[in-house]
Amino acid sequence: MPVEVNVRIKEVIQRNHNVKSFRLEINDWLDFKAGQFLMVTLKDDPALSRYLSISSSPTEKCYLEFTKKLTQSDFSASLNGLKPGDSVKIKYPMGQFVLDESAQKAAFLSGGIGITPIRSICKYVVDKNTGTDIVLVYSNRSIRDIVFKEDFSAMSSAYPLLRVAHVLCEAEKGFKCTVGQINAGVIKNEIPDYPERKFYLCGPPQMVEAMRNILTGQLGLNGEKVVTENFQGY
Repeated sequence: MPVEVNVRIKEVIQRNHNVKSFRLEINDWLDFKAGQFLMVTLKDDPALSRYLSISSSPTEKCYLEFTKKLTQSDFSASLNGLKPGDSVKIKYPMGQFVLDESAQKAAFLSGGIGITPIRSICKYVVDKNTGTDIVLVYSNRSIRDIVFKEDFSAMSSAYPLLRVAHVLCEAEKGFKCTVGQINAGVIKNEIPDYPERKFYLCGPPQMVEAMRNILTGQLGLNGEKVVTENFQGY
């Protein structure tokens, strides 16, 4: 069952030009599964509450982390002002966007800040050395919009069964990527064994629905092999 607790900010990390991670001090550790989410409330104001994915892994025991794209909303403005030592209220864990460890092969399709629960899952797989074969296809507008770029580079180096393929709208000289958007052709090219994999989709709701339609409509996958979770975390 989810619990609600007041916690302090331990560290704030700038991930890119408009994304920050917030690490929380957790004294009484509550187990959660990689890929789950929490509710964050600022200033004890229900109007300043959002559901956000947990971006840390259960293997990272010294903190709990969530990551947010900072927009023009009142919530983002308040969140952006937080510093170490400040207090927030969280309710966690929630959600079923978790890895099926019985499946030997998995694929993740993600866009923008939708990468947060995937980072949690991949970090868990790497740290536990589960043997799961993973391909991540990650879409962004440009290289400056990629979140956890260095994290995924380090993880794929440490765990050869994790491969990351970037898809960008704007090409960057010297950076390996596919230019355009994720479509059936990109999936076939980057994941040639896609019929053998279980797919996990996370990103803006419109993108998630489009990816589901490609997988089940154009590529003929059974809907049971496609896992998604939609909530207002974007």
